[in-house]
Amino acid sequence: MDSILELDQIVFEWINQGWRLEWLDQIMPWWRNKTTWVPLYLIAVGILVWQYRRTTFFFLVAIGIAVGLADFTSSQLIKKSVQRLRPCNEISLDPPARRLVGCSKGYSFPSSHATNHFALATLLFLTWGRRWRKWRWLLFAWAASIALGQVYVGVHYPLDVLGGTLLGTLIGAGVAYGYRQLSRLRIQAFYEQA
Repeated sequence: MDSILELDQIVFEWINQGWRLEWLDQIMPWWRNKTTWVPLYLIAVGILVWQYRRTTFFFLVAIGIAVGLADFTSSQLIKKSVQRLRPCNEISLDPPARRLVGCSKGYSFPSSHATNHFALATLLFLTWGRRWRKWRWLLFAWAASIALGQVYVGVHYPLDVLGGTLLGTLIGAGVAYGYRQLSRLRIQAFYEQA
């Protein structure tokens, strides 16, 4: 286990220190901020309501369940059990973490940003994204860029975002499966051949 954590710190340093680019320093704090994406979420909800009317409500409930379950599981259950310090709070790191945003006093593993965004990306990939075919893979690229941004700004280790990625993907897939079973409430167009 020690060798895995040592490798995790090496990869953290490589991303946090070695990738230092002025333009990324400007973009990443903004990019990985969850409020940055609120306008996109509102546009997506508007499109869904316009296209699918009332059945959109149950899809939005599924999204709320996926993200809520992801956030609760990562921040309330796992983080409090594992209690791993964030790299920005770890005084033994040499060199110390390069911080580009404020450092929470909360624990690090798993990354809730990664968990929540991968839960959302997976749910969208398996439902609404079925209509996009090859373009739906961009959902995972978006979630991965936000997760990687957490390492770049110094608030998470790579294993934190990997753990969040796996957890979020499982939760998103589980909610997508449950949503698909609700044939009378789901948006039928998601499951038709496009």
